[in-house]
Formats: sequence, C-alpha cells, structure tokens
Amino acid sequence: MTPVLEAARFDRDGLIPAVVQDVLDGTVLMVAWMNREALQRTLERGETWFWSRSRQELWHKGATSGHLQKVRDLRYDCDSDVLLVTVEQQGDIACHLGERSCFHRDEFGSYSLPPADTLSQVFRVIEERKAHPSPDSYTSRLLEKGSNAILKKLGEETAEVVMAAKDGERVAEEVADLWYHTLVLLAHANVDILDVYRVLQQRRR
Repeated sequence: MTPVLEAARFDRDGLIPAVVQDVLDGTVLMVAWMNREALQRTLERGETWFWSRSRQELWHKGATSGHLQKVRDLRYDCDSDVLLVTVEQQGDIACHLGERSCFHRDEFGSYSLPPADTLSQVFRVIEERKAHPSPDSYTSRLLEKGSNAILKKLGEETAEVVMAAKDGERVAEEVADLWYHTLVLLAHANVDILDVYRVLQQRRR
C-alpha cells in the first residue's frame, strides 16, 4: 500500500475531496471526489480517476473528451482529508463547459481567467493590452512600436540586470523589469507563456 492510500482519511461515505492543479502555472483546474478505488487507479495508472456522486460510478477524467490529466504529483494535507493532485492537463481544458478551469467565474458571476502564478497573470494583462490597445498604456505603446523597439528595450534591460548584479543593488527590481519586457516580446511573437513553461518542465525532467 502506498503512503497516500494508507494516510488518506475518507469521510463516512468513503470519499475524499481532490483539488486538481495545473503543473505549469498553479491554476486550480477543478475539484472532484475520489474513493479508495479511484485513488488507487490514479496512483497506478498516472491519470486522474474520480468517483461521481451523481452517477454513483468511477470515471476516468478525459476518457471521452481526450482532455486527460497526466499526474505529476499527489499530496495530502496536514489532516490527511484533502488531496492535491498536480497534473499536466491535455488540451488545456479541464471544465466540461470547455474552459481551462472550472473556476472561470468571479464573485460577480462574470467569466474571467482563474488565478495563476504572477508571471502568467502579468502575461495575460499584456495580451489584453495587445488585443485592446490604450494610449495611456506603456505596454500598448511598446507593442505598437513593433519588434525593433521591443528588442532594443529588452537589450537595455538585460544590461541593467548585469550592472545591478555587479553592484549588488536593485537586482530584484531590474530582473522584474527584464522579465516584464520578455513577456512583452512573447506576446508580440504570439508565443504563450505556457509554451515556455512546457519547455522548462521537459528540461526539468
């Protein structure tokens, strides 16, 4: 028996909630329930399985849609009564409504992007500035100037990081500027930040 199967504390119905999180940017994709068999299948097969309370049966996430979830990590909380499953989401769609995350509505009921890591959030703002330019936005103005201006600024910011590191001052601030302008370049080149994360994940393995 694996440690998680031994430690997991199922409720009176034999179930435990599982929070599913994207391995790339930490987005919470969905929450579902597992019984012991679903958890065991998830561990053995490396893809998520859940227990449907409405249908009273096991279900293999993505088996019909093709949006499988490849398990990269599985943890349990300090009380052993909630699971955190980190996955590589196939097709970038976890919600049955066709959205990336089931948590795509905000407190006002409006559709919005679910919270992710800071870089991903900044990148989505940059994409918004690209799609809907504003004359008051530095990002919009820089994008409108095109490749040469963006590359020039990126070179300047790289040099400033080097100088900051040499002087031992303002390193975090200068790196933040460099990362921001790198994200502008990605948006300009129509490269999604998740593609960069995928490359890093592949290299990490």
